[in-house]
Amino acid sequence: MVKPTRVTNAIRSLRFAHGEMTQAELADRVGVTRQTIIAIEQGRYSPSLEMAFHIARVFNVPLDDVFQFPHGEGETP
Repeated sequence: MVKPTRVTNAIRSLRFAHGEMTQAELADRVGVTRQTIIAIEQGRYSPSLEMAFHIARVFNVPLDDVFQFPHGEGETP
């Protein structure tokens, strides 16, 4: 069983805000498979830092607008 990641993302809403971009279209622009985009959207897979930046650039937004990581106890926000 794959352990889900704690990283959350806004890919689905960003896709719809950008002309209802399909998962396949995003995958083509990033250079990965549609299945990879599905896994990232569902939180079953964390992309590499390079892929995360590429996804953010497709939407022309900062990385923090696409991916979020919850603050743990004792961390400074």
